[in-house]
This record gives sequence, C-alpha cells and structure tokens, in this order.
Amino acid sequence: MNIRHVYLALAVIGAVVPYIFFIEHFSTTGFSPGHFIALLFANSPAAGFTADLMISSPVFWVAMFHQRRRGKGPNPALFVALNLTIGLSCAMPAYLYATAERQ
Repeated sequence: MNIRHVYLALAVIGAVVPYIFFIEHFSTTGFSPGHFIALLFANSPAAGFTADLMISSPVFWVAMFHQRRRGKGPNPALFVALNLTIGLSCAMPAYLYATAERQ
C-alpha cells in the first residue's frame, strides 16, 4: 500500500467518523446551530479541542494558499470547503492525497 492509499483511507475515515457524531447529535436534538456551537464550548476539554481546530484550520489554509502561490498544489477551494463542511480530519488527508506523488 503506497502513501496515497493511506491518505485516501484517512480522508474517508476523517469524513465518516465526525459525521457519525454529527448525525447522532442532530437526530437527538434537532438542527440548532446555536445549540451546537454552545456545546463546542460546553466544558474545558471541549473548548480545548474546539480552540485547537479553530487554530489548526487557518494554518492549514495558509499553507495551502502559500503552496498554490508557489505553483505547487491544487486549488485550495475544495479543501477549504471540506474543512468547513466535514472537518480538518478529512480535508488535510484529502489535500495530502492530492499532492502526493503518483507511483
């Protein structure tokens, strides 16, 4: 198994696992973005994970746009969209898959 296959598998896992939790939450509580956001900061551990994601995501975006400006890497728009709709756990391995050398 080459590294591209690993990145692809991680992107799929990174898409499925968060959505299992999101679907469970919304099916139990209904769709309320305000309530969802409040729960992201419900306690210190949740707030720590949320803060980590809120810092890591823009760092990832800056790195992608920097690579693109240097003529290396695909258009970051898809990966920003993945990051915002699914999460960094899907967007980052998907980007690494897209930029890894084909063997």
